[in-house]
Amino acid sequence: MTHSTSSSLSCSPRHRWKVLAAGVAANAAFSVAINGIPMTAVLMRTSYRFDNATLGLVLGLMGLGIAVSELPWGLLTDRWGDRPVLLIGLGSMAVALVAVALWATPSAGHVPGLGWLGGGLLLVGLFGGSVNGASGRAVMTWFDASERGLAMSIRQTAVPLGGGIGALVQPFVALHFGFAALYGVLALLCALGAAMSWAWVHEPPIAPRGNKAAEAAAPSTGPLRDARVWRIAAGIGILCAPQFAVLSFGTVFLHDFGHAGLAAITATMVFVQAGAMVMRVWSGRWTDRRRNRPAYLRACSALSVLLFAGLAALVMAAGTHVADSSALRIALVALLAASGVCVSAWHGVAYTELATLAGAARAGTALGMANTSVFLACFLTPFSIPHLLVLQGWPLVWLAAAACALVAMPLLVPRPTVPDQKVAKTALSRST
Repeated sequence: MTHSTSSSLSCSPRHRWKVLAAGVAANAAFSVAINGIPMTAVLMRTSYRFDNATLGLVLGLMGLGIAVSELPWGLLTDRWGDRPVLLIGLGSMAVALVAVALWATPSAGHVPGLGWLGGGLLLVGLFGGSVNGASGRAVMTWFDASERGLAMSIRQTAVPLGGGIGALVQPFVALHFGFAALYGVLALLCALGAAMSWAWVHEPPIAPRGNKAAEAAAPSTGPLRDARVWRIAAGIGILCAPQFAVLSFGTVFLHDFGHAGLAAITATMVFVQAGAMVMRVWSGRWTDRRRNRPAYLRACSALSVLLFAGLAALVMAAGTHVADSSALRIALVALLAASGVCVSAWHGVAYTELATLAGAARAGTALGMANTSVFLACFLTPFSIPHLLVLQGWPLVWLAAAACALVAMPLLVPRPTVPDQKVAKTALSRST
């Protein structure tokens, strides 16, 4: 009786929202760890007695682990399903964090070696790479074409949400309770995400409405052999570079060049994260209704080019006179915030377009390809910016960001070939 009741509940049309909630929880737990631990960088440098180079290496190992593991996890997701991968990935991530809490935390008389912490955080990244593709595939299989953009965009809001929670909570926990407590809290969040996945994430009993038309338009070959999937995955990673530039060095820019105070800097970055969340949800719903994802991606890319080019021009025009004009400081803050929101607003739409192109059954692989590209950009962008600053200062940094958006535009929205147009027309005629 209990089994049949549970099965009937999972067959309910409303169950897809539980699947989405589990995906958001999994991504939020992942984001709190991956984006939150760097927020304790100053405390970590003091407690572990690191210099800046060693600190950067340790923090970079998480991103490296994610970049290396995303594609293998995506392939496993398409083979095993969403639920096993989420359970294995989140459970192993929790175990890795517990191990770091036990053997890689500093105390009054002991500072652990670099290998213990670096190896532990590398494992956290390797296991955490399972979350993105598996939760994205779950959305693709449970939601039909008319809701996928909204659902995927809601899932994507978990990343800035988790990062914001990590920024607010983790420095406080590390300062008052120590790093062992911090890693323990992160392990608990991963375990909670795994529990929600175990309870709610299952394969759908029937294909969602509209899936047949979408699968008819999907390629017969796998994503790894589809040049269009590779192009969009590359475009997603390249367009993430300007976003990472704002998130990693936006505070430094506002402090060093804009002479902004701590309150203004904090408010700007909070606005960027909150604006990204709102725009991702709105854009997902809007493009679902209008069926204009390519046009929206093209508009976001073009507007990002204009905003970052405008920011570079404003920096060059301001020169060294920013401190003398409050109007210039306000203009810099406003333009940086607008640039950050615009270049962060498109993720859910792009991931939906990519997964639709690959087909729901192969969405895990395609999303793994995209996230590999994203986290390579996450690793390379903070590494490159200091060298650009040495060459030509902040104007070159923001011009490079504009160039990345310009390069990403034709990759995200490639022109359809004649066979593609025929397949799309066939799928549309079948769906109507």
